[in-house]
Amino acid sequence: MCSATATNAVDPKIIDLLNKDPEGLAHVSLEYFPPRTEQGVKNLHARMERMLTNTKCLYTDMTWGAGGSTAELSLELALHAQKTGHVSNLHLTCTNMEKDGDPIKGVHDALQAAFDGGIRNIVALRGDPQEGENEWTATKGGFTCALDLVKYIRKEFGDDFGVSVAGYPEGHPNRISELTEDEVKSMSESELSRCCTHDGITYVCKDDDYKKEMDYLKEKVDAGADFIITQMFFDAEVFKTFVEDCRTWGINCPVVPGLMCINAYPGFKKMTKFCKTRVPKALEEKMDSMKDDADAIKKFGVEYGAEVCRTLLDSGVKILHFYTLNLEKVVYGITDELGITSGLTEQSNESDAKDMVAVGSAWARAGDTIKCSAGQGVVKEIKSDGAAVVEIDGKDVQLAKGSYEKVF
Repeated sequence: MCSATATNAVDPKIIDLLNKDPEGLAHVSLEYFPPRTEQGVKNLHARMERMLTNTKCLYTDMTWGAGGSTAELSLELALHAQKTGHVSNLHLTCTNMEKDGDPIKGVHDALQAAFDGGIRNIVALRGDPQEGENEWTATKGGFTCALDLVKYIRKEFGDDFGVSVAGYPEGHPNRISELTEDEVKSMSESELSRCCTHDGITYVCKDDDYKKEMDYLKEKVDAGADFIITQMFFDAEVFKTFVEDCRTWGINCPVVPGLMCINAYPGFKKMTKFCKTRVPKALEEKMDSMKDDADAIKKFGVEYGAEVCRTLLDSGVKILHFYTLNLEKVVYGITDELGITSGLTEQSNESDAKDMVAVGSAWARAGDTIKCSAGQGVVKEIKSDGAAVVEIDGKDVQLAKGSYEKVF
C-alpha cells in the first residue's frame, strides 16, 4: 500500500465523476499523445489549456508510447495536466518497464510518481511491441497482460487509484483472424456485424475468440477496474452490441466510447487497416471519393462524427471520449454540431499541426512507407535490430536502422 502523501491538490477519481449526470447533453473527455519535439510539447500545453477551457472536459488522457517509448514524457505531460486544472488519466503499460534489473520497478516508480503528483487515475494496458518487434513479448519476471497490472495496482496501492481498462467492441486486433473464402460464407450473424474488409481481405474476431475477449474483460473488471474505455470504432451499432454483451457477461461498470476523429484520409486508412477496424461501406466510399481534398475530409469528419455521437447519445451514452490526435478543429466541430459547445469551430487553430506527431510515429512497421538514399518503398519486415526489409521498385532491400526515414 502506498503511504506517501501528495504534495499538491489531489484529483478526484473519474468513476465518481462518471456516476454523476452531466449538466448538459453529455460529458466530454479528451485524449492526447506525447509529441516528438520540444516545440510540439509547448504547443500541446497551450492546446490542452484551450480545450479544457472550451469544452470543460471531464478528464484528460495522456497515452504511454509503444514499447514504453514515451514513459518519462507521458508522465511529465500527465503531471502538467494535473497541475493546470485537468483531471489527469495516465495510460500505463507493461512493456519495457525494467529498471535497475527489476522487471516491474519501472511500473511501481511511475505509479508512485503519479500518486505523489496528485494523479489518481490510471488506464492499465498491456501495451504495444517495442521498437523493431512485430509481436509483444513479456519481460521475464514482469507482467504478462493488463490484468496483471490491474492486480498489481490494487495490491500495492489499494483504492488510491481509480483504474480503467481497454475494451474492444470488434475484438482485440491480436484475436482478429483473416478469413478464407469458405469462412466468409459461413460467418455467424454476430461475426457479420463486426467483421471488416481491407484490401479485399475479410477479417473478424471469431465467436469463440470474442467469448475469450469478453471473459478476459470480465476478469479485468473483477480484479478492480472501475470502468472501460473502448478501442475506436466507426459503426455505432458495434458499440451498442458490445455494451449489451458486457451486461450479459455481468460487466456492469460504465463503458466509455472511444471516438477517433477523422482528420485526414491517409491517417484514417492506415489506422483502420492496422487495427482491422470495421468501416461501414458508405463511410469507405465517401472517404475514397474525397481522398484528395483535405478540407472536405475534415468537414466530413465533423459530420460523420456528430452522426455517430447522436446515435450513441440516443442509446443512453453520457460521455464522449475523443481521440483528438492532438488537434482541435474536428473535436470542436463535433461538439458544436451536437450543441455541447457553441462557436468553437471558428476559434480553432491548427497552424501547429506539423508539430503534433507522436514519438512512436517515428518508428516504421510492416506496411509503412519509408524513404532512403535508394528511393521510396514499403516496409515488409522489421528485424529485431531495427533493420528493415523494404520493397523498392519490386526488389527487396535490407536497410540498417537509421538509414531510412518513415514517410507520414
